[in-house]
Amino acid sequence: MNDAAYENSLKYLFGLEKFGSVFGLGNISRLLGAIGDPHRSLRTVHIAGTNGKGSVATMIACILKAAGYRVGKYTSPHLVSFTERITVDEEEITEGDVVSLTDYIRTRAHRSGSDPFYTFFDFTTALAFEYFRRKEVDIAVIETGLGGRLDSTNVIEPMASVITNVAFDHMSELGGTIGKIAGEKAGIMKKGVPVITGARGKALAVLERSARGLSSPLYVLGRDFVFRKKGNKRFSYRGIANTYDDVSLNLDGDHQLSNAALALCAVEALSPEGFVATPDHVRDALGTVKWQGRLETVRQRPLVILDGAHNVSGVRALARFLRSRYRDRRKLVVFGVMRDKQYERMLDAMKGCIDLAILTQPKTDRALEAENMRHLAHNPIVTKDTKSALRKARQFAGEKDVILVTGSFYTIGEAKRAVNEIF
Repeated sequence: MNDAAYENSLKYLFGLEKFGSVFGLGNISRLLGAIGDPHRSLRTVHIAGTNGKGSVATMIACILKAAGYRVGKYTSPHLVSFTERITVDEEEITEGDVVSLTDYIRTRAHRSGSDPFYTFFDFTTALAFEYFRRKEVDIAVIETGLGGRLDSTNVIEPMASVITNVAFDHMSELGGTIGKIAGEKAGIMKKGVPVITGARGKALAVLERSARGLSSPLYVLGRDFVFRKKGNKRFSYRGIANTYDDVSLNLDGDHQLSNAALALCAVEALSPEGFVATPDHVRDALGTVKWQGRLETVRQRPLVILDGAHNVSGVRALARFLRSRYRDRRKLVVFGVMRDKQYERMLDAMKGCIDLAILTQPKTDRALEAENMRHLAHNPIVTKDTKSALRKARQFAGEKDVILVTGSFYTIGEAKRAVNEIF
């Protein structure tokens, strides 16, 4: 692979970020039309929600792969490499394919006259769909980028839709109430297509109204399918057709048990479409599933954990994990966050379970300056970048302590790249 060609492709792709986020399906539809509408040949599962989308997508993909199907998966963001976003059977797209597909789509978009009208996410979505078409996947699991109704991925007609949960995040784009946010996520529902959700309260009421209007079966966690924790990373599941007892899950955190239940129900909903997974497939897949940056342990002594909690709901789940698993160990947090997040509430949610806060700032224009958070933590250490924060964490951590890196996928991505150098 010509490294220069790949770097040029990335430079072009990330250069499209200057267009920002353009919500609506017009731009992506024109771009897909320029390359022959690859999404129309795909059988898909569509996933929206505030938290857990990538985890659910990965679990669904792994179960279907274990069952013998060829499975595409499109998620965002990436942590270290752009190629993480697009996989087939959990193998990342090659740099060579990124180069050739970027050139292919760019050339045809220019010919069609749509060249000025797409964003980074438009282009990468089109790239994923074309890649899946060329790889002749049996099914593609597609995660929304932001919201749902106006998200670029919402051009697909899925066999099942999943809305993991609804909480406050991206309010400037999606609305300032749970009802409005739920309405945006409900936009991925399609007429007659089953919907699986972990939403509750006001959000669930919105989803129920939307499902009724579309005559779509709605399966609700805790009502139509349930799980019960059996131990650390073990659970039982009773679904709409299947029951599994004492399933092991290779992901940390009780919230992942909930995500696993959503994935299992989604796989059940695919059975009438011809996608069948046996209990052995389920156990093999969930017992070995990997998803980086989600309570991912990258070092021992001291223990270094990376977690992409980037909103209040995610941080609360993280705090519950810390209290249950590491109550008696000293805990240091490296925290870097975006300006548009509820960072005050995020830091507040970690009070009582963190012994030392090391505040930092990832290298992106969206990042909040660490100094602006100083007053929100007790005697924090303020650093200029993620690498400096990790060095401080190493300096102050004993061998039995826990170092947690969180607040943004940007922060944990930078930490993942630097951890081998520092520890």
